[in-house]
Amino acid sequence: MLDSAAVARATKDPVRLEVFHHLLSAFCEEAGARLQRSAWSPNIRERADYSVAVFDREGRLVAQAAHIPVHLGSAGDAVAAVTRTLDLGRGDVAILNDPYAGGTHLPDVTMVLPVFVGRARRPEWFVVNRAHHADIGGAQPGSMGIAADLHAEGFVSPPVLLRRAGVLQQDLWRLFARNVRGAAERLVDLQAQEASLAQLGVRLVAFAREHGVATVRAVQAQLCDYSERTGRAMLRGLPTGTFVARDSLEGDGFGGGPLAIELALQLRSGHATFDFTRTCDQAKGGVNANRSVVLAACVYALRCLCPERLPTNDGLFRLVTLRTRPGSLLEPRSPAPVAGGNVETSQRLVDVVFAALAKAAPGRLPAASAGTMSNFSFGGVRADGSEFTSYETLPGGAGATAERAGQAAIQTHMTNTRNTPIEEQEHRYPVRIRSLSVRRGSGGRGKRAGGDGLCKEVEALAPLRASFLGERHASRPPGAAGGGPGGAGALFVVRNGKLQKLPAKATFVLEPGDRVVVHTPGGGAHGRG
Repeated sequence: MLDSAAVARATKDPVRLEVFHHLLSAFCEEAGARLQRSAWSPNIRERADYSVAVFDREGRLVAQAAHIPVHLGSAGDAVAAVTRTLDLGRGDVAILNDPYAGGTHLPDVTMVLPVFVGRARRPEWFVVNRAHHADIGGAQPGSMGIAADLHAEGFVSPPVLLRRAGVLQQDLWRLFARNVRGAAERLVDLQAQEASLAQLGVRLVAFAREHGVATVRAVQAQLCDYSERTGRAMLRGLPTGTFVARDSLEGDGFGGGPLAIELALQLRSGHATFDFTRTCDQAKGGVNANRSVVLAACVYALRCLCPERLPTNDGLFRLVTLRTRPGSLLEPRSPAPVAGGNVETSQRLVDVVFAALAKAAPGRLPAASAGTMSNFSFGGVRADGSEFTSYETLPGGAGATAERAGQAAIQTHMTNTRNTPIEEQEHRYPVRIRSLSVRRGSGGRGKRAGGDGLCKEVEALAPLRASFLGERHASRPPGAAGGGPGGAGALFVVRNGKLQKLPAKATFVLEPGDRVVVHTPGGGAHGRG
């Protein structure tokens, strides 16, 4: 271990701080790559619907990969829930997905592994990954259908031990497998999550042995302090005051809506208070979002105004005070359903926060993007009796900025996943992809055009139960600085040659030959044309 003078030299050297920052991030990226390559489901292996991060011994975020903002910004609450509930020892692995105990929505299964250095009795780090499983049980294949309570959405696990002192807890393993569709695929994905965290732990222990625990702790603290200072400087460059923005979700799948989201953003002395207490009451359907998701959206929006190379860590969370109201859309009471809060409400939150920030920082923020993840899932039973499920999010148009047009058919803001390859879907499931194309002309018109959405047409080759969860079908993503709005999305089923339009939140049955047609929204334009 280095002496105090060596520690001081390390933390005052900006080049070394930059190297350490990239090393920690690279460890997370490498662990993510192992998770992706070890997984079986297309949702993780192809779409990369997972995230990896490192938290210090106090549960503070110190490094993350460039994965999914809604996963990463909310993961701190998962670590807090685990450490509050369990006394983690060597060889323990905790698992959870309960949105009311550190999770986001049920398909996102979170693992937490304590990492010990030498003979220390206390973990030096908690390494975390969160992966979206293509099914977690519940009433609908894919576990993203319309449900009236959390129990109908799927299997719920509070923080529990998957491994105790290195021993797999077989009772939990069997319980999990019995409550999900396509259990063999789900279990391999869990093993991939374990392998990912094990590798990350090995890297961190070697890192500490090479540089000394004291040096590593000091560098982590310096990196967090640097991000905080930079973030505060950015906020001090904005005018002091309260900036109000409003928007709404179109509905909850049960006829409730529009569902108003109202933000009073207070900027004072390098600090941002996000007050959502005037947001509507919690919904009957699953578009409720817990505070973890709300916090993730707020920190993401502030991060977008910071320098590109700034480390994303606990320092940014120090800039924020979050106020929500119990029993509201953004702080629901259990067992309110939440499947869409993570994917749809999070996107609308970004729209609202950007709208408020744009009043304080005119010209620096883009027009609204598609504002939805357009979640499409389906499942069924094969001839041999085995179950299958497919889940994907479909990209839309990005909002334009003052400098450039928006990109077409791209995931934006709170998601960062990839497209599901056509070949993979057709190989794994009884479907035929009839078309996949950019939806030309769906981007907003203006000086800088909004990005176009996409069109996807899927034909069922066997009986399927399907769900769709989307937004911006009745409203349009607004433009900025006088730019036009993006085109609205739409969902159709073609049956016996007849085109039927479905609502943005729907569950339905497909017979062989039926086709689903999805139009995703375009992004808003920037500036008058």
